[in-house]
Amino acid sequence: MEKHLPDKFYLEGMARLSLRDIIFREIIVNFLIHREFTNAYPATLIINSDKVEFKNANKPHNFGELVPGKFEPFPKNPNIAAIFTQMGFAEELGTGIEKVYHYIESYAGNKNITFSEEDIFVVQVDLNAEKTREKTREKTRGKIIDYMKDNPKITQEQLAEKTGLSLKGIEWNLKKLKESGILKRVGGRKLGHWVVLIDDEKMS
Repeated sequence: MEKHLPDKFYLEGMARLSLRDIIFREIIVNFLIHREFTNAYPATLIINSDKVEFKNANKPHNFGELVPGKFEPFPKNPNIAAIFTQMGFAEELGTGIEKVYHYIESYAGNKNITFSEEDIFVVQVDLNAEKTREKTREKTRGKIIDYMKDNPKITQEQLAEKTGLSLKGIEWNLKKLKESGILKRVGGRKLGHWVVLIDDEKMS
């Protein structure tokens, strides 16, 4: 992980933390502690330019995606877990995933991480922050367009309230929509209205 992934500068209080080391140490230790050793499926770690993916043989206790606070931690190999805890590489059961979720946005620029528990345990970490941000922008602009279709006279203040964006954020998105030929303003700010020039299918 040190060889292939960056270690971004991060301060917590007055101390510098290596988020790369914290996040991936937790994931790798989790794999070692919870592996199903009677299954011959090989553990894999694949580092791509846009994501990191781990796969490991598993005997599922919880099925589906694991989200902090919404699953019950289960010690699959308690003796191995105890050894790692004594060595200082593991902490209280279930806290590893919480720690990863806590730091992942600061490291990767997004919250797109998945812990999926089936017969094969899979962890995927999205490293493409810009792609994720663009998807978020597209969703936001889609919502803006929908609000304008329902109410062509909607104000920027109302859009800000509905989307949770600041007024500057709304102004920036409206500018991009107008530059893209998707949106047009007819009339002034007080008496005018919005016209959507491209339908949803063409936008997608």
